[in-house]
Amino acid sequence: MAHFLASFIGVVFAIASLVLLSLGLAIIYGMMGVINLAQGEFIMLGAYTVVFSSAHGLNLWIGMVLAPAVVGVVGLVVERCVIRFLYGRLLDTMLATWGLSLGLIAAVTLILGPSTEGVATPLGHVAIGSYAVAGYNLFVIAAAAASVSLTWYVFNYTKLGLVARGAMQNAEMVAALGIHPPTIYMVTFAFGSALAGLAGAIMAPLTGVVPSLGLAFVAKVFITVTVGGAAIFAGTLSAGALLGTIESAVSFVSTPIYGQVAMLGCALVLLRIAPQGVSGLWRRHG
Repeated sequence: MAHFLASFIGVVFAIASLVLLSLGLAIIYGMMGVINLAQGEFIMLGAYTVVFSSAHGLNLWIGMVLAPAVVGVVGLVVERCVIRFLYGRLLDTMLATWGLSLGLIAAVTLILGPSTEGVATPLGHVAIGSYAVAGYNLFVIAAAAASVSLTWYVFNYTKLGLVARGAMQNAEMVAALGIHPPTIYMVTFAFGSALAGLAGAIMAPLTGVVPSLGLAFVAKVFITVTVGGAAIFAGTLSAGALLGTIESAVSFVSTPIYGQVAMLGCALVLLRIAPQGVSGLWRRHG
């Protein structure tokens, strides 16, 4: 029983990590239709915020609070200076954000150097029978659940969230009601960026922090959001659960490399069966 529970927690941790990393892009790409190839670098900036805060004597948890604010401001500047001129131009957006990605990596490398930074993992271990589970893994699971719940509440039960959803579907109608759609786009993009920063901050104690950190996550994030489809929350959760379970299970019986290959193979099969993502599959049969 203890072995099963410890294994189950490991699978849930893999799912929670994937969902946490994907949530910001689910807003930016799934809701706004912006292909942000610099999303991984937003995650990296969140991780470096924690590293920088810890290096200057601030508590790890304070760094995690600062990270979404810092990266949210970066996202706001990026939207105002770059993205707002490119809505509806997918190829141009991809090229611009790819250049931004390379620029952020180069800038961080120039300023902070290419060396790997680390943050001590807090919370120790929790004993489950003869097995030990990292307490921080349980925190990641709780943080992912809280982030999804808060984001779902914002976009379904607050005025700002409802207006944002309306602006993405019919900007002309929203403008006719006296609301400025570009401002809504700016805030929504900054919110998605802040979620990426939070994810990077939470993942920082679990991985070495380097300027190229985002490259390790961006492919998984895009795969998860694409497989999830149009239903931002239900789709991302479903895709994260399925892909995270497959990656975790295959990694457990073989190696993490094969786990990632299995995840990619599953995504390709799912997109062949359901080009609109898993949420499009159940909507079609609903």
